[in-house]
Amino acid sequence: MEDMKEIIKTYIINEYVEDDSEVTYDTPLISGGIVDSFSMVSLKRFLENKYKISIPDDKATPEAFDSVNKICILVNEYLK
Repeated sequence: MEDMKEIIKTYIINEYVEDDSEVTYDTPLISGGIVDSFSMVSLKRFLENKYKISIPDDKATPEAFDSVNKICILVNEYLK
């Protein structure tokens, strides 16, 4: 799961972090303003393509996407 965490963290930093803010596995992404609702859609699409999964829209909540750790838990629910 560490590889997954690093892949997701790196993607978030490259796509959404505009300054030198440090992002950890527990950094609040949604509630901290790093990822907005539009970005959440592209993040969901990245996860689905990268891990060959389908995340139901009702599971793609701001709470589920609020940290790298929470995102990894969500992705692992749908990995086969």
